[in-house]
Amino acid sequence: MSHRPWEEGADFAIGLAPIDEARWLEGGEADPAARKDALYAHHRDLVWGETAASRPGQKEVAALIGVAPAADLPPLYAASRAVADDLVLVEKAGGHWRVSALSLSAPTFFTAADVLGKSLADIHGPVNGFNDRFLVRLARIFDGLRPGLILQRRNWSVVNSDQSFTPFSAPVRARIAEMSPGDVGQALFTRVERQTVRRLPDTGGVLFTIRVWLTPFAALLESPERLAAFARAWRSAAPDFAAYKGFHLYAELVESFLRAHGESHSVNGA
Repeated sequence: MSHRPWEEGADFAIGLAPIDEARWLEGGEADPAARKDALYAHHRDLVWGETAASRPGQKEVAALIGVAPAADLPPLYAASRAVADDLVLVEKAGGHWRVSALSLSAPTFFTAADVLGKSLADIHGPVNGFNDRFLVRLARIFDGLRPGLILQRRNWSVVNSDQSFTPFSAPVRARIAEMSPGDVGQALFTRVERQTVRRLPDTGGVLFTIRVWLTPFAALLESPERLAAFARAWRSAAPDFAAYKGFHLYAELVESFLRAHGESHSVNGA
């Protein structure tokens, strides 16, 4: 699967589309447990959280992924060790869909404590316009998601880090000032998140999965078409989402890179 959603016209809207079960989890990591266990041991408060009532849903996730219960591990974490994706259990409580348990390994500027127990509205409040334009639609999707239907979306951002584990934005963004235009090809990265949602038929919750892919900007130079597609997407990003993702912090560096490799300021790349 391509990890360049901007080439397919993917924007920053909800954009959920159905996929076959065979395409649910992409795999591609030989031993995800090794990476996740280190984070669980040393940064547990950042990568793990559960509410008291979430164990039945956690157990259903583990069964869905095909992981046997482990006496010494929460079921959702045991399941997460078998897959490359981060796993987030969302369940309805008090009339709102809330995060009831989660296992993270590649958070993009958030921690488990930031979202545990919070509703979709609470989590996405910082996204300008989300609650006005998308919240009702997203809640309707969660309410109407039928068992067996798997939905996928992908979004992307630009970061100056090759690390998938980035719970805090400040240490990453503090290094932007150290970069020069000549560094961009190897020091800036496109960060693509592939997300899926799937109903848990027995407990009624929704399993939300996140997989992160990082690619250096130099890969955009593999063809003029690839660079042009990125330039169009970068320059036409909706202002509210561009602001939320911090595109302005990288604007001078990205534009310098694009100009140096033949892309003008035109949105169409002409």
